Amino acid sequence: MSQRYRYLHLDVFTNRPFGGNQLAVFTRAEGLSTEQMQAIANEMAFSESTFILPAERDDTDIRMRIFTPGREMPMAGHPTIGSAFGLALDGTIPAGQKRWVFGLNIGPTPVDIDWDGARPSFAWMTQRLPEFGTVVFDVGGVADAIGLSADDIGLGSLRVQEVSCGVPFVFIPLATRAAVDRAVPNAAAISVLCARHHLNAEAVFLFSSEQAGDGATVYSRMFWPGAGVTEDPATGSASGPLGCYLVRHGVVPPTQANAITSLQGARMGRPSWVHVFIGTSAEGDITRVQVGGEAVLVGEGEIAV
Repeated sequence: MSQRYRYLHLDVFTNRPFGGNQLAVFTRAEGLSTEQMQAIANEMAFSESTFILPAERDDTDIRMRIFTPGREMPMAGHPTIGSAFGLALDGTIPAGQKRWVFGLNIGPTPVDIDWDGARPSFAWMTQRLPEFGTVVFDVGGVADAIGLSADDIGLGSLRVQEVSCGVPFVFIPLATRAAVDRAVPNAAAISVLCARHHLNAEAVFLFSSEQAGDGATVYSRMFWPGAGVTEDPATGSASGPLGCYLVRHGVVPPTQANAITSLQGARMGRPSWVHVFIGTSAEGDITRVQVGGEAVLVGEGEIAV
């Protein structure tokens, strides 16, 4: 006899339905095996689905596992922000509670929640401090991976580089928003690029700092075909290291590092506003990484397993 599991459907990094990044939050996942969670995530076909379980450690409030259609993730941003909203809306997180700590595969991950009365209004996820990895000078290989010409790659002294705040991404600066929009991922070429340069990342994150009057610091897209995500409307796990990259390389001065915004997903028709806070010391070292945003509940349902 099958058992039914309830889920909440949220759109994350947006304040209106049918924008941002879709997320399914299975609020009571006890009894599901790893294989079943993976099958459900594949069935939902969102960029990610989350599965809520009882806390396993005293320094966390709850255990959460995150799956793309193709694999389990050590951590991720839009699932963490969205799950915080979902659990606050269903009463698991008591109204007004300011901090909630998720137990992720990467370890305890705190989320700070702002409230408008009894409803959550904004959430900030704290990420690990950055690890700056390999700089990639293979402009031709990068261009092949994203379907652009070599002339599109780079912006002044900026270079392609791997950066991680828990999950590594290859950051690719582009001169214009038009170039970002023209990009087409080539899964085989992305895999070759990462293997050739011994990168830990399997995902590429494109951005341009070209301004267009919409208030975004950067305009961005993310491709991760190896995880079953051809393109992601909003990638919180990439947005922390993105902010670190922008601050480290002088695109954003330290005085503005607490107000970085990435407009992602616009090319997909799902605009997402991802907010990034990068704290720095007097010496310019990065001391704090937070990614934040809003989320809206757009539906709920059950799945039989």
